[in-house]
Amino acid sequence: MAGKKRSSRRWTRLIGGLLGLGIVWGFYVSRTSDKEIGAASLHEAKRLFEYTELLPSGEGEIVRHTYYTLSFNSRHKQANWVYYTLELEGKERVAERTDRFREDKKVSSGSAKPSDYIKSGYDRGHLCPAADMAHSAEAMEETFLMSNISPQLPVFNRGIWKSLEKLVRDWGEKERIYIVTGPVFKDNKGKIGRTGVTVPGFFYKVVYAPGARQMIAFVLPNTQEKRQLRDYAVTVDSVERLTNIDFFPQLSDTLENRLEAAVNYDSWR
Repeated sequence: MAGKKRSSRRWTRLIGGLLGLGIVWGFYVSRTSDKEIGAASLHEAKRLFEYTELLPSGEGEIVRHTYYTLSFNSRHKQANWVYYTLELEGKERVAERTDRFREDKKVSSGSAKPSDYIKSGYDRGHLCPAADMAHSAEAMEETFLMSNISPQLPVFNRGIWKSLEKLVRDWGEKERIYIVTGPVFKDNKGKIGRTGVTVPGFFYKVVYAPGARQMIAFVLPNTQEKRQLRDYAVTVDSVERLTNIDFFPQLSDTLENRLEAAVNYDSWR
């Protein structure tokens, strides 16, 4: 864990807690009668609070969607991070991929446009994968917002990055996990499109399994890679240093320090 984040820990938790409680209370009021609240609504409110309380901290415009939340970087015209939960046990794949990419109107500074990628040589690479949201047509559609997209080389997007997405999805079949994905703006490869979308040099993925109390992270170069995924497994601490993002700051210092400093690829299999 980066040393400089300790001084703001208490305020981060307080603000995050108040925000989460406010969201739950708003949900409660809007969904209930004056006399009672159904068990289903209580469960949904609890899920919403759990989803919100583990957002990363850092710079950028926070944009909330139904199935994921992101921090948008207006300079690079893409997300700093995209955060969502994955719990696939008992869920069936009911939605087919649509490829209906579109601008994200919620981004105040303006997101990239689908046309920025035309003849660029780069794929529109998902940060929150479309396949992770195949349990709902609405969720699937949401992944095609351009704020959830970064420029990726085709050999990377359709190769090792796709393999990593599948691996994490397999983990989500077994237990609920929290996922943060984004670009690393180091050794960038220029810009594409009229909007000026930065082509990141690397991408990261951070995964937290609260039930098993373990974390793992990956950092992969935006190139053609032939090594195994385990070769790119790193500590969450190292990703924080690369990105200046504080992942899961709401956890206790003791737990966060222990989990973020460890990397054990085999324990996830």
